[in-house]
Amino acid sequence: MSPRGNFRGVKYQVKNKIIPYNPKLKEYARQLRKNSTLAEVLLWKNIKNRALGVQFHRQVPMLNYIIDFYCHELMLAIEIDGNSHDYRYFEDLKRQNKLEEYGVNFLRFSDSDVKNNMFSVSLSLEEKVKTLKTPLKSPQGDSPKQQSQEESIKQTLIETHNRIKPFIHKTPVLTSQLLNEKAGCNLFFKCENFQKMGAFKMRGAANAILSLTEEERQRGVVTHSSGNFAQAVSLAAQKLGVKAYIVMPENAPQVKKDGVKTYKGEIIECESTPQAREATANRIKEEKGASFLHPSNQDEVIYGNATAAMELLGDYPNLDVILTPVGGGGLIAGTALAAHYFSENCKVIGGEPMEADDAYRSLISGKIETNDNFHTIADGLRTDLGDRNFPIIQKHVDKIIRVEEAEIISAMQLIWERMKIIIEPSCAVPLAAVLKHKEEFKNKNVGIIITGGNVDLENLPF
Repeated sequence: MSPRGNFRGVKYQVKNKIIPYNPKLKEYARQLRKNSTLAEVLLWKNIKNRALGVQFHRQVPMLNYIIDFYCHELMLAIEIDGNSHDYRYFEDLKRQNKLEEYGVNFLRFSDSDVKNNMFSVSLSLEEKVKTLKTPLKSPQGDSPKQQSQEESIKQTLIETHNRIKPFIHKTPVLTSQLLNEKAGCNLFFKCENFQKMGAFKMRGAANAILSLTEEERQRGVVTHSSGNFAQAVSLAAQKLGVKAYIVMPENAPQVKKDGVKTYKGEIIECESTPQAREATANRIKEEKGASFLHPSNQDEVIYGNATAAMELLGDYPNLDVILTPVGGGGLIAGTALAAHYFSENCKVIGGEPMEADDAYRSLISGKIETNDNFHTIADGLRTDLGDRNFPIIQKHVDKIIRVEEAEIISAMQLIWERMKIIIEPSCAVPLAAVLKHKEEFKNKNVGIIITGGNVDLENLPF
């Protein structure tokens, strides 16, 4: 279907929205369709083969811009950034911002995303379509006067907490006078290492499964993870009588495989590459009809993660700041939502290793960056941000502080020695950030989320 509009003027009508249209770009758009990049062709074939319930069009001209793919019904644009975009990224962003003023929604992928991670790209697209087709409804959905989106999200977070309470622990908050003196501030540690299966991941996994329909639960769930989310999905699924398929790399630590087996998750091993993990999970999804659960880049998981900070703020409402480690972005995004909706002036700051500082760089560049190396002891923080959590982080996270490996190990050792609790290396990153920037946190009330305590005791760094 070709774009309809007043080609002699500059107006283009789409779902009661008027978007300026430049007819001179029409021929250029046609030429681009004939000379599509490999990534564009791959994504177009993928879109055509998926039953998304909406129709996309290729190379649609708007303003002085050619949209790679566009869905009129959802006002959704998909952009593929290749080498030609690198030198004009900020120019592209300005054009995107201008179109967003007209209500256009954007998804951006890189050439490499499409070529190497089609499964993740497909999931991101499906989630975006699902979100735009079924926006959050207020509890009084039948009332003529709808609540604002702000109120709706806050209500969703409250409902999420109430939904998962029977399946989680309300974990304790611990303090240490010695650590307070060393840091120069009042520290409040939310100890998710005491959570069921030993990590905060239980919150997001439980909410994701509880949010499925009964029919979806009967077909099971699938995820790819070599760490805590694998165990969290297995345990939550076991509690709810749902079959869990866990894709794990063949070289995953045996202790983590044993944890999954303890909770009756079915392990499907694959090569130790992101592409193999995604391809295997996609195969299971297609064969079994199982629902895919993403460890960090899924709304239901983010909302579940938010409940840890909601509990912390409920116990200590006068916190000035909450710090979390940053890996895939699901925890800090949830924490940022909790602070935004359930506190007056509480800031959220992330802690990240220098050796895996993709989130730090992403906030600077305005787009999702990736890591070239993963040489950090904080193995839980080696993953990249996603398109669902990154906008939340951009909007609600104050900053991200980077720390060195020696600082992480030192902070981890301090917590083990002074608080007498077992924590993973990733959990020590926020305390390392506070100790590194004492003046910034001086005399403040500082919350820190201890994310987990599943440690291989034979490989401690001290």
